[in-house]
Amino acid sequence: MAQVKIFADSTSDLPASWIDEYGIGIIPLYVVFNDKTYRDGIDITPVGIYERVAAAGNLPKTTAPSPKDFMDAFAPYVEQGQDIVYISISSSLSSTYQNALIAAGELPEGRIHVVDSLNLCSGIGLLVMKAVRAAQQGQSGPEIVALLERSRTLVNTEFVIDTLEYLYKGGRCSGMQNFIGSLLQIRPVLRVVDGSIIPAYKVRGRKEKAVQQMLDNALAKKEQMDDDLIIVAHTLAEEEARRLAAILREQTPVREVAIAEAGCVISSHCGPHTVAIMYMHKGSEDRIG
Repeated sequence: MAQVKIFADSTSDLPASWIDEYGIGIIPLYVVFNDKTYRDGIDITPVGIYERVAAAGNLPKTTAPSPKDFMDAFAPYVEQGQDIVYISISSSLSSTYQNALIAAGELPEGRIHVVDSLNLCSGIGLLVMKAVRAAQQGQSGPEIVALLERSRTLVNTEFVIDTLEYLYKGGRCSGMQNFIGSLLQIRPVLRVVDGSIIPAYKVRGRKEKAVQQMLDNALAKKEQMDDDLIIVAHTLAEEEARRLAAILREQTPVREVAIAEAGCVISSHCGPHTVAIMYMHKGSEDRIG
């Protein structure tokens, strides 16, 4: 049985230590400012995004890796005799998944397995870690795909946006909504449902109130949580993320609560000081390890 190499894209926002420790392959998406293109997490960081937005007053565009990008990344491992499971950002949010399928079709049949995560950010990361542990246990590519397809609908992702400015600049809310929201200090809370981002609810007042509501929502489901892993993700909100992680460690039965800094793609759409809590519901008999 061929060894399985796990790949994800840069929107999975995995901590660098995990990427190194588990040998996870990462395919970067692209961030485009005017005529210059940067590889997410390689040529530009979230801080660089915010500096350029502040200077230019407009948001960058984000684009998917090309089929050639995938082929160049996958081919060396296939030539070494490894099979590949690649876990992509939701196909509803990016053409990344489709481009990976095109690449897989150009390489030897049955060697590349492309999975639509139906998630983003560390919601993908939860699935990646499931796949990593399964590969370590000797499961085959098709077995890992089946595990991921059972698990992807169990991921719960909820995040608090600090400002409507980035959603407005990105065309995701109107100018009037931005004005009224800022005036009334309305904090949107978003969820990922069936691969798409939807508004879950709005909290009026200080951001801390919205974050507390998100935390309370998670704690109310602690008995339903898969007890492997919770990830608290953030954009330039490390102190807040650490506080949430400490409470979740203390008040849930989950074995590990990790903190991840969201990369350039999430930062481009959500803006600074966004925080998120991501975990999996029980429902799969498979555990990370």
